Amino acid sequence: MKKRCFWVSNDPLYIEYHDKEWGVPVYDDETLFEFLLLESFQAGLSWITILKKRENFRQAFDGFDYKKIANYNEDKFNELVVNEGIIRNKLKIKAAITNAKAFIEIQKEYGSFSKYIWDFFNGKPIKNNFKTREEVPATTPLSDEISKALKKRGFKFVGSTIIYAFMQATGMVNDHTTDCFRYNEV
Repeated sequence: MKKRCFWVSNDPLYIEYHDKEWGVPVYDDETLFEFLLLESFQAGLSWITILKKRENFRQAFDGFDYKKIANYNEDKFNELVVNEGIIRNKLKIKAAITNAKAFIEIQKEYGSFSKYIWDFFNGKPIKNNFKTREEVPATTPLSDEISKALKKRGFKFVGSTIIYAFMQATGMVNDHTTDCFRYNEV
């Protein structure tokens, strides 16, 4: 039996996410935006709730196409607000649209969002050495810095906790615990 991180339940969706995606460094803008959107919707909820609705989000938000999302009008917003397959929080839906616009502005300035965000890490992941649940932080000074930088650029729902979860999910930090089989794989 493989040893996994403490937060992984026996839900097959959670296991697959942990084993194949979580903590793997992501450098493409499309996937980075997907995770930014999903993490912002996760605020106040469990990640498994988001994972179970991920395909509904993909369908509702045009495959996480930030160029399309940036151009959503009031009709599309109203359609999303009543979509039972996603989290129907009006502020989070508005944030997704706002964030898509801010994402594009960063791309214009830096060539890609990936370049912008990975510059905070000098282009390579931070490999932590956490052994227990208690050691894994919810925020760090770096997540604070990134959160402030994104907010300054107009992003919403990008508090330090959300950003740290985003950093973990996209492999900017390797927070697999040292006893997890994925620790040395990513």
